[in-house]
Amino acid sequence: MDALSMTRGGRKKARGRLQHMPGVALISVVALTIPLVLLELAISDSTVRLIPLMIILPALTAAIGTLRETLYAAVWVILVITAVLAYRPFPSLGDQVIVMALAFVLGVLCVLTCHKRIRREEESQRMRSGAAALQRQMLRPLPVLTDRVIVDGVCHPVEEDLLVGGDIYEAVASPYGTRLLIGDVQGKGLPAVAAAFAVLGAFRETAQREPTLTAVADALETAVGLHNAFAAQTGEPERFVTALILGVDGSEATQALSCGHLPLYLLDGGAVTTAPTGEPGVPLGLAELSAEPRTVDWFAFPPSATLLLCSDGVTEARDSAGRFYPLEERLWAWADVSPWDVAHDLADDLARYTGGSQRDDITALVVRRVT
Repeated sequence: MDALSMTRGGRKKARGRLQHMPGVALISVVALTIPLVLLELAISDSTVRLIPLMIILPALTAAIGTLRETLYAAVWVILVITAVLAYRPFPSLGDQVIVMALAFVLGVLCVLTCHKRIRREEESQRMRSGAAALQRQMLRPLPVLTDRVIVDGVCHPVEEDLLVGGDIYEAVASPYGTRLLIGDVQGKGLPAVAAAFAVLGAFRETAQREPTLTAVADALETAVGLHNAFAAQTGEPERFVTALILGVDGSEATQALSCGHLPLYLLDGGAVTTAPTGEPGVPLGLAELSAEPRTVDWFAFPPSATLLLCSDGVTEARDSAGRFYPLEERLWAWADVSPWDVAHDLADDLARYTGGSQRDDITALVVRRVT
């Protein structure tokens, strides 16, 4: 099944519908006018008038309501002000004219502001949808099967606020075994997707050609450097990419090369350990900042074990109190869970932990040897 098609699209749509319940903004404006009118009529002092305060009420619907609701709110406020002034006019006719003129002008401005807001939101939604569709085309559907491993999991791209993120993954069969990649591009939006595409393209080519993981990492470094050089010419900011590259062959030992990415977890027999991935070198695109070359480490990956690879959208997720998600604690609690359910249970648990507020891509992959 395509993991990207399993994103919580339904939940996001539900949240979007809740952000604007039809009629709420307009009802709120109507409800606010009632106490203002009652107070206005109850105050005997002719120098204290509350009715002019009503002219700002359509701004509420302009901020959160529809265009029609904003128009209705502006008309309602003008009618209420007109009725109150007819019953209890200002001592000066000029003051009445000023209040009515302000109510009309501000009502028109609120309608225009609402129109611009809705147009801007629609444009942002189109951009989010386009970027998400492009991201879906870049990443292979899960599960991915090679002659050495099977990779399954979830990849939930964030599609709110700053557009989609830049999580990437890939598994490539090569003469040297299966090469695995998980990475995270700095930033969000279409520029991040473009950088992700550059890394994926380079990995798919070099993973089959280069005999060592260090050579693969060097090729990815070159790809990010070329992308950044082109981005600088077009005024886009340069980006870096955290990545973890694995090499799985017929032996029990597995190679790992970290480019500033999170460590991976080894789940075996109910135990949870952090697999050694060597020194976490600098992210791709920042090699010139370090004099130390990237190195490869080895760790045991028996047929009975499961590897869990995550993006920082998992470890940096927070609850309402600002506490980070306790990933390792949760993994110990799922010792008896089927390996193929770990990533999906993790995604569901994250949604509960954060209250459905996803601020970054969430990628969790489980890797098992083909036996």
